[in-house]
Amino acid sequence: MDTDERRGAAAGASPAGGASAEPGTGARIPRQLWVEEPAIRRRMPDPVRTAAVRAVLIMSLTIIQAVVAFLCTLAESWLAFPMVLGGVASTVVATWSVLDVWVTRQVWNQRNGVVSVPSSTARRMRRERRIAKRAARSKERGEARIRRRGEGRLSRA
Repeated sequence: MDTDERRGAAAGASPAGGASAEPGTGARIPRQLWVEEPAIRRRMPDPVRTAAVRAVLIMSLTIIQAVVAFLCTLAESWLAFPMVLGGVASTVVATWSVLDVWVTRQVWNQRNGVVSVPSSTARRMRRERRIAKRAARSKERGEARIRRRGEGRLSRA
């Protein structure tokens, strides 16, 4: 259901709060609270999703740690220096986790294949090579058949 359709349903609502089935009748049609819409993108594979969730958690903890380090620095607390060192270390770990998501995604695509686009150049070239090989094989078989027939006639005569 589009937004315009929802607005249309809301515009046709009766004064009692619900939309009426027919003009002049008091029958109420309940509005749907949940409208199911098809997914635009496919779901991420499980290993990639796991790595992405881990990366988001690590990054959020890194940001929290950076804010605490900043506030400790402003307050001139003794905890500021250890927090800054921990922030540097957690930044390295967060960068590593983001790279892990990227590598996991690449490995998944390589192992399980990527959806091939029909207009792909490589796919078209493979198809043309396959057709050319078939044509060459059938031509060779036809010529070999003709030669065998001719040899049989010559030896009989």
